Amino acid sequence: MVEEIWQELAKAKYLQWEHVSSKRSWELQSLKDACESALKVEHVFDISEAEGFLDEVSASHLNQLEALGQVFRKAAEADTPSEVPDHLCCKITLDILRDPVITPSGVTYERAVILEHLEKVGRFDPITRERLLPSQLVPNLAIKEAVQAFLDRNGWAYKVW
Repeated sequence: MVEEIWQELAKAKYLQWEHVSSKRSWELQSLKDACESALKVEHVFDISEAEGFLDEVSASHLNQLEALGQVFRKAAEADTPSEVPDHLCCKITLDILRDPVITPSGVTYERAVILEHLEKVGRFDPITRERLLPSQLVPNLAIKEAVQAFLDRNGWAYKVW
């Protein structure tokens, strides 16, 4: 039941991010178009006033357009899905961690996944092969906070279906 609740919560968070992201993308594109139009008007004005310096005016205009493009590409990065960092993913499922636990050997796993492994496969760490008991698992609060901070900044990472 916990898994189902998390799935629904993640879906709702993703849909919320998608809505906000779409609105932000539209606003950024509108602002970019307005800035480009203003630069074109300025360029026409500069050309009419420049006497013999057309190459310099055109080069300056192209540089400004390129700089503007870079600014808007950087602004759009937050809404561009990328890879979830490995240290925020379970070593078994490779999914983003929700309830991370750390073993005595220092490896972090999703609690439900490692408990299932210990029950079905054997009482050993799947990576280090060292003996491992469920009582040795400790919540990894630092990773849990890092995951939450990552999800807060990257709502696209909630997409799990």
